[in-house]
Amino acid sequence: MPVTPYLFLDGRCEEAIEFYKKSIGAQVQMMMRFKEGPDDHKPTPGTENKIMHACININGAPVMLSDGRVENKPEFKGFALSLDAKEAADGERMFKALSDGGQVQMPLMETFFAKSFGMVADKFGVGWMIIAGPKNP
Repeated sequence: MPVTPYLFLDGRCEEAIEFYKKSIGAQVQMMMRFKEGPDDHKPTPGTENKIMHACININGAPVMLSDGRVENKPEFKGFALSLDAKEAADGERMFKALSDGGQVQMPLMETFFAKSFGMVADKFGVGWMIIAGPKNP
């Protein structure tokens, strides 16, 4: 049974989806706003257009997202999402795109296990590890 990450972006979900579409080619599989929920689940005033639930596809893998409680205090600690790039150039492109407005935690470089590896927290605070090409295919 697969495990699917679910990110609660506390009010920045739609912005994050657009960022991931532009930066790493994410594709929206589904998206539902709070106002589209059943009548017995009325949204808090001001959150009607926020995202209740969305699913995007990144490199063939689903990632679910939501605005959650819309508290504007997202924290992503203790985990990172890992992206495998087939070529070093593709890894560099994804790393640079995710670094825009974010914070590089480990520069992209050759390691003992990969031709290229780096870690970055994007502008939403989500941690990413980019691995481009195994050292010994």
